[in-house]
Amino acid sequence: MAREAAGADIALIEGNKGLHDGLALDGSNSNAALARLLRAPVVLVIDARGMTRGIAPLLLGFQAFDREVHIAGVILNQVGGPRHEGKLRAVIEHYTDIPVLGAIARDARLALPERHLGLTPDAEFEAPATRVAEIGAIVAAGVDVDRLLAIAAAAPDAMPGDFARAAAPGRPPPTVRIGIARDRAFGFYYPDDLQALQAAGAELVPFDTLRDAALPAVDGVFIGGGFPEVYMKALQDNASLRHTLRESIEAGLPVYAECGGLMYLARSITWGPHRCDMVGAIPADVVMHERAVGRGYVQVEETGQSPWGPAPGGDHAPASQRGHEFHHSSLVAVAPDLRYAYRVRRGHGIDGQRDGVVVHNTLASYAHLRTGAGSDWAARFVDFVRRCSLQRGLADRPTPATPMPTCGREGDASPAAPQGPRTIAGAITPPDATHLRPPARAWAAVAGA
Repeated sequence: MAREAAGADIALIEGNKGLHDGLALDGSNSNAALARLLRAPVVLVIDARGMTRGIAPLLLGFQAFDREVHIAGVILNQVGGPRHEGKLRAVIEHYTDIPVLGAIARDARLALPERHLGLTPDAEFEAPATRVAEIGAIVAAGVDVDRLLAIAAAAPDAMPGDFARAAAPGRPPPTVRIGIARDRAFGFYYPDDLQALQAAGAELVPFDTLRDAALPAVDGVFIGGGFPEVYMKALQDNASLRHTLRESIEAGLPVYAECGGLMYLARSITWGPHRCDMVGAIPADVVMHERAVGRGYVQVEETGQSPWGPAPGGDHAPASQRGHEFHHSSLVAVAPDLRYAYRVRRGHGIDGQRDGVVVHNTLASYAHLRTGAGSDWAARFVDFVRRCSLQRGLADRPTPATPMPTCGREGDASPAAPQGPRTIAGAITPPDATHLRPPARAWAAVAGA
């Protein structure tokens, strides 16, 4: 919060699910708990379809359930028209002291298309900025934005004491280049995870799995989540990149893949009557299902098979990692001798018991690990990539016939990072190469629920 809000005029926290929903019975991991922690006022956005007088006990319940959470206002959403809005306002003003900050009528222009994994990503819209601007104009016309800003301005300091000291230091110069798939097929990345990779010394180099014929000059690759099943024909058609990636993996290139990335690295994807070839680095096939196979929070325990080596402090007891999963696919025809980095303690993973396929220096899982959940995956992956780069020699790029060495374990002594130009995949790259910066974000002093 301290890092992201630095220099911002307003910080906005968008609550996921409801205000009080979460895993813990006591609500300690809910949006309400975050609002208490940050002393952030809460603005409720209520779907008012079919409501009139019933909105009063709903709002009173939010106020009474946790008195330490300050309900600063309500925005009425999906309102049927001026008459419906008038009734709702009259009820709220009569029975509660919660100010109505605005009302948004039902409007087809506000609808966002969804499919099997939720909202369609903005990378698939032709002009996402124009769409956002249109939605913003509609909301601004129905909401008292000045009053909303005044609520945020009157909020207590959200970053007292340790919070104010939590801002991260400046980003160090990059010591490795990590290719990251960013296109219409793969775009599911959290900005704080990308920032953690950069903070660990990675320069993020984007590549397009649908259009690029080869990988860029990189030391490692990160393929996150996305919709490879939607674009499987286009992915299959880009045979040059698929073959290059498979050969690089077989030669020992460090690769980390999550969910959609795992699917892409498998032999094939089948969705209904359609089947398309994928990279083929993982000896398994992917089948799509109508219903979700895995969905929700996950907790995995490391098996000691990870190519990254043991987690810090995990030498004596298996390290545990937390994250989440959401997939409608499963792996079939899996090679029986496949190694796995994780035992699943909560969630589904590959087969309800295991996750984290290990092939050469590649780790691929259905679980999305999260820096924000306390996982140190970003620093460990960058360290692994760095060790592999240093061990195979900076001047020579191995060919598929010249395998890269299995890189050392975490904690092994490694030589100092190079200071001058270096040769990576045949290209001279200065150490101060430009970073790929993730999109700017605004985090919040007003919590939406």
